[in-house]
Amino acid sequence: MKISVVGTGYVGLSMAVLLSQYNEVIAFDIDDKKINKINNKISPIKDKEIEVYLKEKNLKLEATIDKEKAYSKSELIIIATPTNYDSVSNSFDTSSVDTVIKDILKYNYNATIIIKSTIPLGFTHFLRKKYNYKNIIFSPEFLREGSALKDNLYPSRIIIGDTTNEAKIFGSLLSKAALKKEDKISVLHMTSSEAEAVKLFSNTYLAMRIAYFNELDSYCETNKIDTRNVINGVCLDERIGNYYNNPSFGYGGYCLPKDTQQLLKNYEKVPNNIIRAIVESNTTRKDFIANQIINLKPKTVGIYRLIMKDGSDNYRESAVQGIMKRMNAKGIRIIIYEPTLKMETFFNSKVISNLEIFKKESEIIIANRFNKEIEDVKFKIYTRDLFGDN
Repeated sequence: MKISVVGTGYVGLSMAVLLSQYNEVIAFDIDDKKINKINNKISPIKDKEIEVYLKEKNLKLEATIDKEKAYSKSELIIIATPTNYDSVSNSFDTSSVDTVIKDILKYNYNATIIIKSTIPLGFTHFLRKKYNYKNIIFSPEFLREGSALKDNLYPSRIIIGDTTNEAKIFGSLLSKAALKKEDKISVLHMTSSEAEAVKLFSNTYLAMRIAYFNELDSYCETNKIDTRNVINGVCLDERIGNYYNNPSFGYGGYCLPKDTQQLLKNYEKVPNNIIRAIVESNTTRKDFIANQIINLKPKTVGIYRLIMKDGSDNYRESAVQGIMKRMNAKGIRIIIYEPTLKMETFFNSKVISNLEIFKKESEIIIANRFNKEIEDVKFKIYTRDLFGDN
């Protein structure tokens, strides 16, 4: 098939690489630097499998900044543009999806449109009515930053918010391109609203699990109990399981903060306790971590990495930024070591590119995730990373 993918972040680029194994794929983005890298078989994002596939596989993949070229001849157009929760308007910002659909219908009124961007409940149905165009399908992604292509090659499940023939074709394209055997992949077809709910409830459950173990850790640290022993004892119960249990400064990244807030917004007329608590717990955890540092009365605190986890280059909504803001408000000098940053300051804090100078200038170093390169100054480190994983 001729397929277009709009947006070349983790979701879009992993989808473009996956499908270009067996289809003609054209990736569209407004960032010409990203486009040039992709056309030169270089990944613009940090993802091991994407890097390997671009370099070594014979992919039928081209990237462009030309909308007409991207949309006009494609049978299938996948939207993977960023959406976010706007805390000012208290609503999800879906303007990027809206804009892309307008452009698609300008150049191509026959394509099947697949939305991979995260959207509010009921939004697909709203778009179909707004544009009088039935061929709009929502299919949520379940990817981790830094291993997005791997998660597409070995999908936990494929959810498609439609039962039409076009929806079934899309499901078969994803299954065929995966390395996981097709008979081992669960492909579920449902209504668009049900698919939207699957996405938001899945991510909110993961946020709840992170919040739970963070609160367990807050209790143990306050009462001088070994958190590691407690978590190991709890998680040996097979009903609980040994995953998503490494304490952190809070959940963050592309998905969990906005998806939990959006789901809570959908509960305005529905009784709830847990969903609101999941959202509020993240603020409580950041307050707790910040206060642990503030109580030590340091003059200079070093932030070791803004990224959420190892193997990622994303620091959007990273929990450590919330810690920084709280310490800044108390007049504590903040310095940052983040190799992915190409600027001298970040939120009025000095960025130091030399790790040794950073270590020397920092009185305390806080690290959401520990790394061997700061092991020599372990006596300065404050971290809640107990198991050395993400």
